[in-house]
Amino acid sequence: MAESGSKGEHELQKMHNTIKSASSFYNSQVLDYLNTEMQKFISAQEMVFLATSDSKGECDASFRAGPKSFIKVLDNHTLIFPEFKGNGVMASLGNIYENPQIGLMFIDFFSSSIGLHVNGKAEIITEKEASKFVNPIDKAKAEKDGQHKTKLWIKIKVEEAYIHCSKHIPKLKKQDKIIHWGTDDEKLKGGDFFKTKGCDS
Repeated sequence: MAESGSKGEHELQKMHNTIKSASSFYNSQVLDYLNTEMQKFISAQEMVFLATSDSKGECDASFRAGPKSFIKVLDNHTLIFPEFKGNGVMASLGNIYENPQIGLMFIDFFSSSIGLHVNGKAEIITEKEASKFVNPIDKAKAEKDGQHKTKLWIKIKVEEAYIHCSKHIPKLKKQDKIIHWGTDDEKLKGGDFFKTKGCDS
């Protein structure tokens, strides 16, 4: 297991007398690789939350979704997933371009109500580079109806992986929804839901 915890974590643990419980967690739950159970968990997920920051440390949180196994486990230290067509802003990719550190949060809202943190370093790779790791059948599944085109992929070197406990994760029921992969239809994308058009400040 790799040494865990930032300087800030350790300072706060001292201040609030949580060193013993934190050490127990580090020693029993934190790995510097993905074990077999973690790999199976990731392969079963249809969504992930991303945390990135730019070179100044300004952060962004985002969300990605796809069919099961759209995030591929290449080995116990490597993940890869497609960057599907979005709004063109490329906020997460822009951050990765400046700063490779990334945090992933997988949450199973429907069965175990367990989460998995995965932290590491990300790199942007091309479709051609990704084809070395992803076979055409898997790529076709990821693109679903042919509109969910991919040009760029994210490859992640795993540095840390650990559980997010179930106690505060709600259990949800999956509803039927037609997913319009890759659509540019403003209504289907949510339109001006937050009424931001025409706002001054």
